[in-house]
Amino acid sequence: MIDQAEFERCGLFDPNAANAADRLALLRWLEERGVSLGDMVDAHARGRLVGLLGDRVLRPGARLDAEALAAESGVAVERIEQLRRMVGLGSVPRSARVYTASDVQLVQGFEAGAVLYTGRMADQLLRTVGSGFARIAEAAVSIFLVDIEEPLVHRRGGALDLAKATLTACELVDQMVGFMDHLFRIHLEDAVRRSERARSATRTFNSGRLAIGFIDLVGFTPLAQELSLRELAALTDAFETLAFDAASEHDGRVVKLIGDEVMFVAPSAAAGCEIALTLVERGRHLEPTPTATAGERQTVAPRGGVAVGELLTRGGDYYGPVVNLAARMADLAVPHEVLVSDGVREEAMGARLIFSPAGRRLLKGFAEPLHLFSAARP
Repeated sequence: MIDQAEFERCGLFDPNAANAADRLALLRWLEERGVSLGDMVDAHARGRLVGLLGDRVLRPGARLDAEALAAESGVAVERIEQLRRMVGLGSVPRSARVYTASDVQLVQGFEAGAVLYTGRMADQLLRTVGSGFARIAEAAVSIFLVDIEEPLVHRRGGALDLAKATLTACELVDQMVGFMDHLFRIHLEDAVRRSERARSATRTFNSGRLAIGFIDLVGFTPLAQELSLRELAALTDAFETLAFDAASEHDGRVVKLIGDEVMFVAPSAAAGCEIALTLVERGRHLEPTPTATAGERQTVAPRGGVAVGELLTRGGDYYGPVVNLAARMADLAVPHEVLVSDGVREEAMGARLIFSPAGRRLLKGFAEPLHLFSAARP
């Protein structure tokens, strides 16, 4: 048995704290289940002591970096990073140990699927499945927070109760099998991280502080009438690829795509602006298509809006006045423009971005005119 003084020496336990008894019970419970003192210290440093056993159940085994995964799987690092973007996971340094031995079979399975299907169809499948699992994972985290953790807090349940509930919830994931099971685990891990970061500012269980943005394509509707279904599919596929790549590169997430419009969230105002500006810049290069008339080059022009604030989270989707503000600004922007709220400008001022006044505008659904700004890079 680990001596209590060792817990104190390692900063895991304070006998004078109000929750000392519950904390010691948690540490003993972890010890009984084979967790070493060093692992407890590491988990405590990452803020994951309560969720330590749940994390182990969720994604067991030693962690690998990208180079090790490439060596084990025979899949190039660049392809692994591309696959990661396709399934909607954020970019990480190649030295980061975020993979497990199970990822070897996963990336090999991706490559086998790419052989069976055409490259475009395989990519589309990965994006669709990845987006779906991201939404499922965030919904699962939200349900856990609202249905389990919040009642525990209201009943004044302690860290041990929460750790046990977390472990129980994570063990349920084991009922899932195969490809769907594994990809869900990865996204759930990411969703927990995003949720913790977003909720650190709100201290609530059903909302978080995030940036939210909308990007749509001006001219899409008339262009769609001129295109064949094959051409329309190619255009929407290209737009989807841009959206998923831009969001992943800046630790954001595509929430949904509706025709020619994408809705995304990001951890900060600066990240939200970067995603929107990246989409607008890259969207300029979407392949123009000749019209059916005099050979004119018909094009689409992206535009968008970004707002930041507290968002209500439900079922992997987001709601509230901040969402409506971002959508209204996107509708108001001119082609190739990203309009942002004053809150975004204030939060992202030091992020090497330029914000030009775009006037006071009265937006649909808002009682008073709002100061808006046009975002750009230097």
